[in-house]
Formats: sequence, structure tokens, C-alpha cells
Amino acid sequence: MKFRILALVGISAFVLGCARFIQAAGLAPARNENGVYHVQDFGASGDGEADDTAAFQAALDKAGAKGGGVVKAGVGQFRMKGHLVFPSNVTLEGIWRAPARGVPFSGGTVLMPTEGKGEPEGTPFIKLNTTSTLKGVTIFYPEQVRENPPHAYPWTVQGEGDNCSIVNVTMVNPYQAVDFGSLFCGRHYINGLYAQALYRGLFIDQCYDVGRIENVHFWPFWTVATSGPLFDFTEENGIAFMIARTDGEMGVNLFQIFYNIGFYFTDKGHGGGSGMYTNVYSDVSPLAMKVDATHGHAPVTIVNGSFMTAVDVAPKKQCLVNFVATGFWSIKDTRYHAKLEGPAQVTFDACSFYDWDRVKEGHAAIESNCESIIVSDSQFIMKRPGLKVRLGKDTKSAIIASNRMRGGIAIENNAKDADVQIGLNTGR
Repeated sequence: MKFRILALVGISAFVLGCARFIQAAGLAPARNENGVYHVQDFGASGDGEADDTAAFQAALDKAGAKGGGVVKAGVGQFRMKGHLVFPSNVTLEGIWRAPARGVPFSGGTVLMPTEGKGEPEGTPFIKLNTTSTLKGVTIFYPEQVRENPPHAYPWTVQGEGDNCSIVNVTMVNPYQAVDFGSLFCGRHYINGLYAQALYRGLFIDQCYDVGRIENVHFWPFWTVATSGPLFDFTEENGIAFMIARTDGEMGVNLFQIFYNIGFYFTDKGHGGGSGMYTNVYSDVSPLAMKVDATHGHAPVTIVNGSFMTAVDVAPKKQCLVNFVATGFWSIKDTRYHAKLEGPAQVTFDACSFYDWDRVKEGHAAIESNCESIIVSDSQFIMKRPGLKVRLGKDTKSAIIASNRMRGGIAIENNAKDADVQIGLNTGR
């Protein structure tokens, strides 16, 4: 019995020694079987000081060489002086199962990039390729400053190819968070992205098959402040969601606050997009939503939205925009809730408009000079008398029907040679 125990001890010591030798040689030990790899086995320290870029890239490349896999990063602060390229079919996974809040002083899987300061057009920190995923990590820029302007960095994450995915990721203080538009990026998937993006939040373009974005929250996670130099910079320059060409984008549970523009639908050279955006909350911004372009034959539709404060629609080409069951609220300098121009066809159905013309300049809740407008089954609520809808001279058609206009029916019709139908509204 004694000799058997000694033999087992000897075997254990031999195995442990071999494992340490393999790790020291930078080789993947036996636990990396079945497509799972660990960055610590490739030399990552996670001490917040050493450069862990090479270790992470080696693990990602190892998984990619095997046709795909999962690279795991445990608890640690992993400083990155370079950038990472994800091979196709590879996931980098930290320990988070829900987005984290605040400055990551300790705990969790924290990536700390330093490359690219002062180079907003430089190489992104992370490049995702087809069917690659970033999951369960916090990203924190340790050299960023709370100033106006802050340090400009390249995009934190950029995607190229189909099915690039981001799941349960917090970006504490990126200058530019996610770029799913500069390169072709179809069927992208985001679920659980929280960030205080200082300049740009999420950019989508060149998506020719349905992309999905869910549970995205742009909020001041780093500063937790409603004043100061950095707050001023974002309020004057920031765009939370910039969405260009995407076919049938599906967005659910999207939030932003304190940006100059909350949602910006535009054309970056590949045409406008279409999509359905449900449970959208654009809070305390000069422009909750701005529309320069959509598909000419398919709309951008907002369902169950909350906007504080205004939307501007002013395309150069035909576009379609629908607001359904959406509420509009004012801030101290609100003039109107919607300003509509150009060859746009805009519908408001079952919406509510609360308080406008706070500057007392005679503005209507809806200032419409676009091609076509429908306002139906909606409520206009204001304690003082006010104009509800003003139709401009360029209006071609309008239907304003079945609305409750508290304080009196107040519609100003300046349209010429237009088909305008107004009726079944109540002023009580």
C-alpha cells in the first residue's frame, strides 16, 4: 500500500511538471481540447501592467487554425498595447453574464486598450470577422480623460462579414464604440451592449440581410454626471445610433441619453435603410431622432417609442417613416416635437404629444412641410392653448383624423393644391 501511494505521488508530480513545462513553452495544455482555449495558457497575465495583446492573439489564432472555437479569459485586467483580429468562427468570452457598470477597478474580465490615441481613423481595437463573437467582457480605456475634447480613439469594435456578434459587453468610455458599417456586415447580432460612447455609439451600414440589435444602452457609465466638460462634448457632438443602409433591421429595447442626436438615419453612400425598432427610448437630447434617408419603398418604423424631445425628417429622396404608439415629451427649450420637410411620407398613429413651444414662439407640435402626412388616433396634451399641427405650402396630401386635441382643435393649413382630409377630431 505504501509503495502504491508513493507511486501515485510520483506520477502526480511528473504530470504537474510536464504541465508547467508546456505552459512555460507557450503551448496549449490538455484542457484546450474540444475547441476551448484559455488566454492564461498562452501567457496572459491580467495584472493591468503587462501587455497581453500577443497572448490573446495567439489564443485566437490557435482557435482559428482549428476551424473555430472559444477563447476564454478569466478574471483580470488585461492591458492591450496593440489590437486584436478575430478569425472567423471564433468567440472571445469573459466571465460576465450581464453588462457591468462603472470603472472596472477589480473583478471581471477587463480589456484595457491604449493603442490609437489621437487617431480616430486608425485601426480598431477589435476586428470581428464572419461568425466571430465578443462576449462577457468590459472594455476600459485607462488613458482617456474627462475633458472637452477627450482623446480621440479608433472604433473599439469593427465587424466585417456575416454574423459578427457582441453579447453582454460593457464599453465604459470608448470614443467610438461599435462600427458595423464601414465594411460589409450582414446579419450582425448585438444583445446586451452598454456603453458611454463619447462621440459615436453604434454605426450600421452595408447590411444587406437582416441585422438584429437588442438591449443596447448608451448612458454615462464612466462619468455618472449631467454636467462638466466631457458631458458638454457629447451633448454637442455625440450620436448614439447612426444607421444607414440596412435591409429590415430589427431593433428592440434601445436606449440613449444626453447625445446631440439619439437616432440618425442617413445615407453614407450605399443608400438608406429600412427596419422595425420597438421599445425605443431616446432621452433628453436636442434631437431624439434625425432622418436624412430611408429605403424609398420600405419604411423605418418606430413602435412604442419615447422621445425627448424632437424628430427631424428632411430627406433629399423619397422616404417612409412611421411612428406607432410613440410618446413625445419636452425639455426646457423645446420648440416642436416633429419637423418634417422634403419628399417624405410620415405617419403618426396612436401617438401622444405632451407640451411644446416652451420658447413661446408660436410653434406647432407637428411642423409639417413634407410631401405627405397622416396623424390619426393620437393625443395632444398641453395645459395652455397651442397649435397642434401646421401644414406647410409644399404639402401634397394630409389626413388628420380621430385625434384628441386637448385645449381645442388647432390646425393651420397652408397647403396649396393639396388633398387634405381633416375630421373626427375632438378639442376636449
